[in-house]
Amino acid sequence: MSEKLTLTAGWEDLSHYIKNSTELADVVSRIVNDTAITDMHTHLYAPPFGLLLQGIDEQLRYHYLISEVMRHSPLSSEEFWAMSNRKQADHIWQVLFLEHSPYSEACRGVLTTLEQLGLDVKARNLERYREWYSSRSQDAMVDLVFHKANVKEVVMTNDPFDEAERSVWLSDTSEAIRQDERFHAALRLDPLLNDWAHSHQNLLKWGYDVKANLTEYDRRTFSEVNRFLREWLERMNALYLSVSLPSTFTYPSEDERSLLITHCVIPTCAEANVPLALMIGVKRQVNPKLGPAGDMVGRSDVEAVEHLCRAFPRNRFLVTMLSRENQHELTVLARMFPNLMVFGAWWFLNTPSLVEEITQMRFELLGTSVIPQHSDARILEQLLYKWSHARQVIASVLSTQYQKILDTGWPLDTQDIERDAADLLSNNFWRFVKKN
Repeated sequence: MSEKLTLTAGWEDLSHYIKNSTELADVVSRIVNDTAITDMHTHLYAPPFGLLLQGIDEQLRYHYLISEVMRHSPLSSEEFWAMSNRKQADHIWQVLFLEHSPYSEACRGVLTTLEQLGLDVKARNLERYREWYSSRSQDAMVDLVFHKANVKEVVMTNDPFDEAERSVWLSDTSEAIRQDERFHAALRLDPLLNDWAHSHQNLLKWGYDVKANLTEYDRRTFSEVNRFLREWLERMNALYLSVSLPSTFTYPSEDERSLLITHCVIPTCAEANVPLALMIGVKRQVNPKLGPAGDMVGRSDVEAVEHLCRAFPRNRFLVTMLSRENQHELTVLARMFPNLMVFGAWWFLNTPSLVEEITQMRFELLGTSVIPQHSDARILEQLLYKWSHARQVIASVLSTQYQKILDTGWPLDTQDIERDAADLLSNNFWRFVKKN
């Protein structure tokens, strides 16, 4: 990179001016690391739920590491699942961390987490790490992790069809959840949209007058589903509705999912003025023996998103797709529709090399009007490594983009970078969610 950066005539405030490319990288890195994050999609829970996963054993039993260990392990999947959680963690530690170098992104994530918590990674001592955790309460760990990750708030994934979670929302505990401003709710629609055959039975049991076989003319059923959605949006104070969709998802179509989206989800979102988040591209249980680790990525039809954005211009759509092959088309589509906000590098894309490629492309095509990442964290401590690794990539790509405009003679102030970082890591999400 060129070290010569010339001041544009008339630029008077030199106190925050970026003087050379070396300083640029340092300043961008510092600002990105100092900017507090709104993590707009996680699978975490506020402590009062009693459902929050945390601890070293849970980190080791993350489904990425389960599928990875089965590539090395002499154990069959049946033998692995028959072990206790602690024994599974022992096995993964032994095979992936001691018998092989742990440089995969999932393994490195565990090491980054240990290091950021101040534990001695060089010791390679799993029992010592367990002892450290055993002396700390969950509430204390939440405070510590949020502080060290510099995450100010997260959005949970909240499924009213999950009995364990549903019972909490219907209890007095729900008030304690709403009072913790670090945890926001998102109303998850997966059972409703992807498994109507079973979810309609639950709705009937809960007092909603719905039919099993949907047609275009089932106004009573649509009205009852709308009532269900409105009630749970209010109960959770949810920021948006969300659904994870298979790679085969198309819209419009004649299936139950399309009917429910058209007649229930879209009108409810419009009435409540909340976005719909679509996470598209999953192929479930490609290898059922791996349990939750057996899901796969599939290339999807971006035209489904195009049809939704065009057909419902008053609605807003947060969209991420799982296949690398879909990223360019989705990003270009976002240039066409202001009601589409592309977010994150999801699941199998959340590896630094792919995050860098995707982020670079999005910045080049969309400028600052994107949400570059979310953690998708399922375990509390994953906020540490997922955001540490993401910040490194985001800062690097931002530095590259800033250097390009500096080379034209455009002046760059540190306050410009602070504004952009705040937008990318928090404000873009809130503006899109709260848009009138």
